[in-house]
Amino acid sequence: YHITARCINHEWFQLPMEAVWKIMSRQLYFINKAFNVKILSYVLMNNHFHLLVLTPEANVSLAMANFMKETSLSLAKAGNRVNETYTGRHYKCIIKSYHHFNHAYKYVYRNPVAAGIVQKVEDYPYSTLYGLLGRSHLFIPVEEDTILFDDVEGSLNWLNANPRQSDIDAISTALKKREFCLRRDTSTGRPNRL
Repeated sequence: YHITARCINHEWFQLPMEAVWKIMSRQLYFINKAFNVKILSYVLMNNHFHLLVLTPEANVSLAMANFMKETSLSLAKAGNRVNETYTGRHYKCIIKSYHHFNHAYKYVYRNPVAAGIVQKVEDYPYSTLYGLLGRSHLFIPVEEDTILFDDVEGSLNWLNANPRQSDIDAISTALKKREFCLRRDTSTGRPNRL
């Protein structure tokens, strides 16, 4: 699954990113252990997050309900927030093929680059990629990343390669659906590729 949730009214989390990262990391650790959620990647942005997971026990809704409730309570308490943290429930998109997973993986890790926060994916500190590369201690238990570690340099080059806007739009649209499905490029008739 690709899972995302956004703060209410597109507001910031109202805490320093490092504090939000710690809260999210603790809760991701918990859902990994308590619900057997296999975490593949996670990127925290200033008002939303992207998460790629496997759920062998088909309990993604239960695990994410816990995650959303507990992070919302922790964020509210730490930031003196009165209102809800999130706009509502999380959004999830099932990804059924390795090819589609690669598109989602690149989209998730490129999010800080697309937002203009960093120039390279490996430079963003609130991402599991940053920890996997040994740039910080990673408390989030991430599954073995064969995409990254089969060829670190090649993978980083691929992640940092700027895709066409039409491809980014196609991936973004596909991730908003219940099941990931790429529309075809109208100019070539072929599926969009990042």
